[in-house]
Amino acid sequence: MKAVVMAAGEGTRMDPLTATRAKPMLPVAGKPLVEHVLDACLEYVDGFVLVVGYRAEGVRERFGSEYRGTPVTYVEQVEQAGTAHAIARARDHVEDRFLVLNGDVLVSSALVERLASTSGTAMTVTPVEDPTAYGVVDVEDGGAVSIVEKPADPPSNLANLGLYAFEPAIFDYVDATERSERGEYEITDSLAMLLDDDVRVSVVEHDGVWLDVGRPWELLEANAHLLADQDRRIDGEVEDGATVNGNVVVEAGATVRSGAYVEAPALIQAGADVGPNAYVRGATVVGPDVRVGNAVEVKNSILMADAAAGHLSYVGDSVVGAHANLGAGTTIANLRHDDANVRMTVKGERVDTGRRKLGVVLGDGVKTGIQTSLNAGVKVAAGETTGLSEVVVRDKGYED
Repeated sequence: MKAVVMAAGEGTRMDPLTATRAKPMLPVAGKPLVEHVLDACLEYVDGFVLVVGYRAEGVRERFGSEYRGTPVTYVEQVEQAGTAHAIARARDHVEDRFLVLNGDVLVSSALVERLASTSGTAMTVTPVEDPTAYGVVDVEDGGAVSIVEKPADPPSNLANLGLYAFEPAIFDYVDATERSERGEYEITDSLAMLLDDDVRVSVVEHDGVWLDVGRPWELLEANAHLLADQDRRIDGEVEDGATVNGNVVVEAGATVRSGAYVEAPALIQAGADVGPNAYVRGATVVGPDVRVGNAVEVKNSILMADAAAGHLSYVGDSVVGAHANLGAGTTIANLRHDDANVRMTVKGERVDTGRRKLGVVLGDGVKTGIQTSLNAGVKVAAGETTGLSEVVVRDKGYED
């Protein structure tokens, strides 16, 4: 059995982080989202077919021709025209029953195992509080009866997880699928045709973890979930006078300098340099070759590769892009004075993030001047800079 993993999308809701990488390549708990998906499948498949498109070179460079001994084949989806369109690209590389997964949705290996152990066509669902926001599946006797996208009057509370097992016959239905109102070829429309032909579509119900990482703050939520299960491992250098408390991972090649205090479940990756006298706490990833210097505090954040916060700065509940540099005294706000949820702009619309604490999202290569202050919920586009003592209260680097 092969796994077809869809990793072609641009992920515009993740801007500015996806200006320089495909969405499935965004790092969570120390490795790209799509790598977590591959890990969940490894025991149950003998090959991967990665559907790539936007920024495909980054995916290819990361995985090459095999992943942990399992062959990897790439197919191109030049136009991101929907899930059925993406699956069609894999036609020449699957001969038997195969799995389909999204490269940006985190699932457990136990769920993959349950799906792989079914027969015929199968899909996964999970109960949700508000099914009107999802594709909803009506189920009888363990099989799907209907699939309706975002219905006003849902037939059930079971949301489609977008995780499937298909026989090669699905390609006949994919070929017959027409563009939806959104202008895309939807695999749910293909499945609806199967149901019309009385083909059984088994349903695997799942009530455990399923993380659809679609917006920047959801990276932080996924990061916290995954780091919560890590075991303590100290392979790098921890100098005398430094404190590493709890289930912290310090990878080989990383350094924690004297006076630094690191609390679980932080992850300090290879080449990172923390301290002296820095404070790293919570679900924080200090990425490869990142510098966290003197009197810098980092809490519940992701600092991507080669980022730097050298002196006297605070980074809380934030995502800092690769090669970003925070000037001395840069301070990030992560809490509103009225205690309301922080809002962030996503694709031009202000969105309630559901988070009381949320800092900023800085694209790759952002540089802040000394004493810069950034307000909660602000985004700064890749490559932007701020000036001396600048106060940033609105997204920077975007047209009004």
